[in-house]
Amino acid sequence: MPSDTPSPNPSASAPATTAPATATATAPTGYRALLRNREFAGLHAGLTLSVAASTLSGFALGTLVDRQTGSPFLTAVSMYGATFATVLGALTLMSVADGKRPRRTLLALQGLSLAGVAAQAVPGLPLAARFGLLVLLGFFQSLGTGTRMGLLAEAVPASAYALARSLMNITAGAVSVLGFALGAVLLDRLGPYRVFAVAAALAGLALVVVAVTVREHSVRPTRRPGLRQTWTTNAELFAHPGRRALLLNLWVPNGLVVGCEALFIPYAPQHAGTLLAAGSAGMLLGDLAVGRLLTAERRRRYAFALRLLLAAPFLLFAFHPPLPLAAAAVFAASAGFAATLPLQEQLLALTPDAVRGQVQGVESAGRMTWQGIGAALAGAAAQYAGPATAITVLAAASAALTLASRRAVARAATPEEPADRQD
Repeated sequence: MPSDTPSPNPSASAPATTAPATATATAPTGYRALLRNREFAGLHAGLTLSVAASTLSGFALGTLVDRQTGSPFLTAVSMYGATFATVLGALTLMSVADGKRPRRTLLALQGLSLAGVAAQAVPGLPLAARFGLLVLLGFFQSLGTGTRMGLLAEAVPASAYALARSLMNITAGAVSVLGFALGAVLLDRLGPYRVFAVAAALAGLALVVVAVTVREHSVRPTRRPGLRQTWTTNAELFAHPGRRALLLNLWVPNGLVVGCEALFIPYAPQHAGTLLAAGSAGMLLGDLAVGRLLTAERRRRYAFALRLLLAAPFLLFAFHPPLPLAAAAVFAASAGFAATLPLQEQLLALTPDAVRGQVQGVESAGRMTWQGIGAALAGAAAQYAGPATAITVLAAASAALTLASRRAVARAATPEEPADRQD
């Protein structure tokens, strides 16, 4: 987060301050204390509504594409295709996340998201146009995530950042559970187009909530955001070996597992909602346990085990397990997504204050982009080998990468912590 007097050209090795200048130095002691912070409550509610809108619209679009094409590849890409474009935002205009008016930027980006979801509700819209909307929304979604996370880092103390992210993740998981569970019912009773309309209404409400609760933050760099500044900061980000290792493990293993989830509809068309809801519930439980019950030291200690847990249960799909066992495996695996919390803490500690919004935006954009890559790889593999085999292969690749990169992540120690305490 920017300090009161940001360096005009911070280097990649510049130290991050231990607490943001715009927040108090004492961290909230629990979720209730965080929610008494008006700005955090607004960011939290806005994200919750946005996730609800995204869950419903993604499920509706995946179902619509599956009905029209019967293609596992197109169905997987339709559910996660927007993530492909997030890398374009990260490479071109992500520096706007650290601009002088982040609140105004976030509102504008949420307005664009509302327009895109509403456009999907138009009956008869060609599939090419729907996929075009996905790419457009994905581009701006990456900028919105960076801006939101930059505002979050200013709204709460640095020591409460992991707790705040944990609460956001828990709520997002709970909303996803409800979204996938209710989505199947709504699709059956209303049809995809009316579900798109419901999603648009939720996106509009998210815009209003942020507008009335989040204040503008003016403690920002004096540099003009744009393509050149984005590239300069990104080059500094990837020049640091510790940050490279952290980003790799935040992106690729997660993305491959999301590819597994993208095949739930072709794997079990009648029970996809159950599997998706199980995954969201597992993610909720994992974030609750890791973010609320574990100390920062224990989070780092268990990070490697959580990264392995993320992939290992999906190997059961090689044996075509019955639905209850498959749902239990998905639930257990999704708890491993909580490994992102300690990795994000390390990344934040290695990031100069003045570019925290951009770096967090790049992290999120890369993670979402790899979700799209994972979905595409899974869909392509399923075309030839079937969904169960594709799920097994991607899970094995995720676990193998986690094992191969363990030492690199362990060396990505913060200045305050020795390397042998990372995993």
